[in-house]
Formats: sequence, structure tokens, C-alpha cells
Amino acid sequence: MIIFNPIEQVNPPPPGPCPVTPTPLSSFTSANTTTTAGPTVTRIKVPVVLAEPTVQIPIEATIDLEILTTEIKRVKKNVFLDQVKIVPEAPFTRVVGTDFFTFSRAKLFIAGHIRKNIEYTAAGGPITPCTTSLRDAVFDIPFTGFTELSTTAGTLINLPILGINETSESSFLSDTNNLNARLDKFFFNNLVKFNEQPFGELVAANFFELDFSPVEPPAEGTFITLTEKTILELTVKVLQTQQLAITATSVVPVLTGLTPPM
Repeated sequence: MIIFNPIEQVNPPPPGPCPVTPTPLSSFTSANTTTTAGPTVTRIKVPVVLAEPTVQIPIEATIDLEILTTEIKRVKKNVFLDQVKIVPEAPFTRVVGTDFFTFSRAKLFIAGHIRKNIEYTAAGGPITPCTTSLRDAVFDIPFTGFTELSTTAGTLINLPILGINETSESSFLSDTNNLNARLDKFFFNNLVKFNEQPFGELVAANFFELDFSPVEPPAEGTFITLTEKTILELTVKVLQTQQLAITATSVVPVLTGLTPPM
């Protein structure tokens, strides 16, 4: 006689793990590629670091969690930059023998937002006697401001190069006499210089943060809003592509081809 267990029929045991057939990998050999000296290089064009400041940004914001909350479980943060712009200030110094200029003072404008992910427990009846519902919300907290850069303070490491446009105009005398100006005849000269745009790179973000309910709840009470006071230490790199004069030798790989070199 075969006896069926009704419990096993209602709740059968879970299936075991499925087998996976691994793919064997081939072993490849490698060796250093032989190189030889090529032509001499005397000029390159590379990004030059203008500044790498660590900017301290205080931020205060109030977040509406939309539902009654009993506890903040976890907070994760990241930062996104929307703008890193350098604006030069006088005085300007001419590069000797050229019509390009450098400057030793500037303002650095920074704008962006903190992406904040909050996990929190919702108030209300528990799902079971020992569990409650866990919710997740994402908030964007914007910030914008500026900081000073200068060679005197050491925050401007290398000098930017800036070409300023020039416009000149020549007027003529009247064809009938030398006493009047000719108003319909002019000579114009416009020199337009296209500069390498300084750009920014995000290096690091350090967060120091205090979160609390603006109205202190009773013991094991509930709250719906959250006030945060954050100090963001943001490290950015400001660069400009410039031409540099160097003395170096290029390196050419030695590769075996069908036609040997002559």
C-alpha cells in the first residue's frame, strides 16, 4: 500500500540547484613587443591642470517623506556636477612676444546636485507581528556657488592662456576735398581667436551630515519630514588643453611584416 503525505503534496520541497556546464578557456602566450627609437618630439598638446581645489559647500534642506515614518534605516549619497566654469579676473599679463594673455586670479563657479537615496520604515500596522514595511525614496538636492582661485593663495597651479579678439577700423577723407570725412567708406580688421575651453573633472566628494526631524517625536514616535545639514567637501580638477615644448623621442614598435624594412 502506498501512503501519500498530504503535507508533501501541498508544500513540495524546493528543487535543487541547476547544473551549469563551464566553458573551458584557452591559454594564450604573451611577450613584450620590441620597440625602437623614432623621430624626436618637440611639441605636444595635452590637458594642463589649472587648479585642483577642495571646496567646502554647506547645504541645508528639508525632505518630505510623504508618509509617517518610524526610523531611517540607511542613507546613500552621490554627487553630480552640472557646471564647472572658470571666469578670469584682471589684471591680465601678456605672453611675451604674442597677443595672448594669462591671468593670476579667477572665480570658479560650481553647480550640481546631491543624489540622496533613503531607506526608511513606514508607520502603521505591521505586516506580521515582527516585521514592518520598508520604503525607498530618491531625492535630488541642488547646490550652486563659487570660490576664489589665485596664484597668491596657491589655488591656481598653472596659468591659463587666453586669446582676446581684436577689432580695428580705418576711415577715409572725402574724394571732393580734404575737409570732410567720407561716411560710406571704411576698412575693418577683425582678429578672432578661438581658445581652448577650460573644463572640470570630478575627483572626490566627502559628506558630513546630520539628519533629524524638525519636530522631535515622542519615544518610538513617528515623523514625516526630515531636515538635513550637510557639509560637502568637493574636490574638482580644472584643466585646459595647451601646447607644451618638450624634448622627447617617440617609440615605434618593431613588427615582423611581409616586406622587411629597407
